[in-house]
Amino acid sequence: MSNQTAVLVLVDIAPDAFLWGLSRYVIGRFSLRDIPGLQFFKVLGSGFGGGFSTKPSLHKQGLFCLFDSDQHAKEFRQNSALVQSYITHSREFFAVTLNAFSTRGSWANTQLDLTAKPPTSGPIASLTRASIKPLKANAFWKNAQPAEVSINQSEGVLLSAGLGEAPYLRQATFTIWEDEAALNAYAQHGAHLAAIKAAYGQHYFSESMFTRFAPSDIEGAWRGKQYG
Repeated sequence: MSNQTAVLVLVDIAPDAFLWGLSRYVIGRFSLRDIPGLQFFKVLGSGFGGGFSTKPSLHKQGLFCLFDSDQHAKEFRQNSALVQSYITHSREFFAVTLNAFSTRGSWANTQLDLTAKPPTSGPIASLTRASIKPLKANAFWKNAQPAEVSINQSEGVLLSAGLGEAPYLRQATFTIWEDEAALNAYAQHGAHLAAIKAAYGQHYFSESMFTRFAPSDIEGAWRGKQYG
């Protein structure tokens, strides 16, 4: 059985480190060379205020890394110079380790392995990402805004972050929920359900991935809230 493990990092870059933060988008991938066990990664921006928005944030960003083992993921979080540099240059730093228990689709032609059983209790995490067809972008964003409002008003949501590889066309949403029932209540009703039906009915995406994870080692701060 695969032991593939992901690490998601969210940061709010400190004002005096603005140029360092901006450089992550340009040269950030070079900092990930030769990291043991790293199979896949994405340097991510965030929407304004850390949410899901067409207006990018100038200081909130993220990093998604996929490792071949839990041990390599742990070493990255505890010992890597890159993680320490993010901590040094940020006013908020958040990290979580993730093992997938349900996934559909792909990210840049990469499919995640299932390495966990569905949790019977406790928190679960969700990552939804999509490459949006340019001619479908306006329609997508029309449905996306009510869905984000619905997330922030939902019972049981512990954390939400709007992320993306590129403004407007390559977007992702990461959330952590109290339990699977809370996520299902959000996903299967209201604005989110309407957005998903529209996306698939109108073929908004050239590629998409929907993954649920068992999260562990949740720690740090994001959007003014402390975790761990």
